[in-house]
Formats: sequence, C-alpha cells, structure tokens
Amino acid sequence: MFSLVSRLILTVVLTLSSIAWADDEQPDSTSPTATTPTSETADAAEAVVNQLDEPLYTPFVERYMLDELKSLRAEMAAQKHELMQQILDRELSSVDRGVAYATDTITYFFYIVAAASSILVIVGWTSIRDIKERVHSFANEEINKLINEYEGRLANIEKQLRLKTQDIEENREEIEATRETHSLWLRAQQEQNPSGKIMIYDQILAINASDVEALTYKADAVLELNEPQWAINLCNLALSIDENNVHAFFQLACAQATLGYYEESLKYIQEAYQRNENYREPIMTDVLLEPVRAMDEFKEMFGLQSESKNTDDPASEEYD
Repeated sequence: MFSLVSRLILTVVLTLSSIAWADDEQPDSTSPTATTPTSETADAAEAVVNQLDEPLYTPFVERYMLDELKSLRAEMAAQKHELMQQILDRELSSVDRGVAYATDTITYFFYIVAAASSILVIVGWTSIRDIKERVHSFANEEINKLINEYEGRLANIEKQLRLKTQDIEENREEIEATRETHSLWLRAQQEQNPSGKIMIYDQILAINASDVEALTYKADAVLELNEPQWAINLCNLALSIDENNVHAFFQLACAQATLGYYEESLKYIQEAYQRNENYREPIMTDVLLEPVRAMDEFKEMFGLQSESKNTDDPASEEYD
C-alpha cells in the first residue's frame, strides 16, 4: 500500500513539474511539440488513478504535499533573493565604474589645465596683465581694421552720392534749358516779324550754341530781311556742326539765288534733294528759287523738260 502511494505521489509531482516546465519553456499550446509530452503524462496519470481501489486523501499524504509545496516556495524565494542580489551587485559595480570614470576625467582635466598653465608660464605670459594687454592690442587692431574698412566704404558712398547729385543737377539744368528752348520755339512760330524771330533764335542759341535748327531758321529769318551773306555765314556754321543738315543746304541755295549765283544755288539744291526728297515741294514753291527753276539744268535735274514737251505737243498725244 505504501509503495503504491509513493508511486502515485511521484507521478503527481512529475505531472505538475512537467506541466510547469511546458508552460515555462514553450507557452504556445497550439504547437504539436508542446502538447505531446503533457498529454502522454496526463494519460499515464489518469490510468494510474483509474487503477486505485480506495481514495488517497489521507492526512499523511496531505501533510506530505504541504511540506513539499512549502519547501518549493522556500527554494523559489531563495532563488529570487539570490537573483536580486546579483542585480544589485551589478548595478553597484556600474555606479562604481561611472564614479571612477568621472573622477578620472576631472583629474585629467585639472592635469591638462595645469600643463597649459605651465606652458603659458614657460612661453612668457607670466601674468593675467600680459594676457589682458595682448587681448586689448588684438582688439584694437581689429577695430582699426574695421574702422578703416568702413571709412573707405563711406568715402566711396559719399563719392557716388556726389556724382549722383551732380548728374541730377545737370539733368535738372538740362530739363530747364529744354523747357525754356521749347517755349522759345513756340514763340518763334507765333512771331510774324523777322526781327522778332531773330531775337528769339538768339535766345535759343544763347542756351545751346550748337543748335543747328536754330541757326538754319535764323538764316531763313535773315533772308526775309534781305541779308543773304549773313544767312550764308549762319548756314556754313550749321554745316560745320552737322555736315548733312538738309535745311542748311536749302537755305544756302536760297541765299545764293538771292545774290545771283544761280549755279551755286543749283548745286546746293541738288545736295538738299539728294539727302531728303521731301524738300521737292519747298524747292518748287519758294519764291527766292524762281530764277533757278527757269534754268535748263534745274528742269533736267527734276525731269521737267519731258513734262513741258508733253504739254506743248497735244497733237502728239492725240496721235498716240
């Protein structure tokens, strides 16, 4: 009977231990490798239980089971305590290493500071005053460099401002002169008296002595006063400024025709017409050029002979 009970207890303990081992090692109950040993042990235990003839719930067995559980809990508590002790020992060793590292670092830092101070003393910086003086001298040098640089920049800016101011002043004066010249031209267009026109053109030339248009229109007004030589001088002055001025050639032609130099007048007419064909109408209508228009050379130049022949021979037109 006792041997049967012992075997039963051993079977139950093995069953419990195998269950605990299965739960700890392989918690996945769905895998076949985890469920096979447990199911076989459970079947063996069930077979042993089925063979019993009387119940096993005796005080001796219960006491034995309680003692085994108590000893098992004591062993687990001892293992837990040992594990905690190991963890604490490792943490303490880590803290000790950290403190030792910090201490060594601070020590080495002070060693480096001491070495640097020794080097400074050897080089010659024996006091804080020397360092201060050197720092001040270096700062003064840098400040002087900055001051010189910005003084140069300010000088350049001042120079540019003076140039811009000068340009603005020149543009303002030029605008005023242009406005005054424009008003004088309007007055000259409204003026009917040649002497009054000459005075206005003189004012324009006082503003701009190289105004070619003012010179040529002044020559036109001078011709109205029957001063051809004066007009020739004004036109030559205009051509010295602008050698291709068409109106100057036209006025020279008028002045030469007034003096009776028809060949010279015809030459200047040709110069004006070659440069600008729009002067054909003034050439054909100006009163001063009427003697020149009667010349055969003039008619040949402008193709007037063929027109006169066509008008003089109506029979030929009718025959055609």
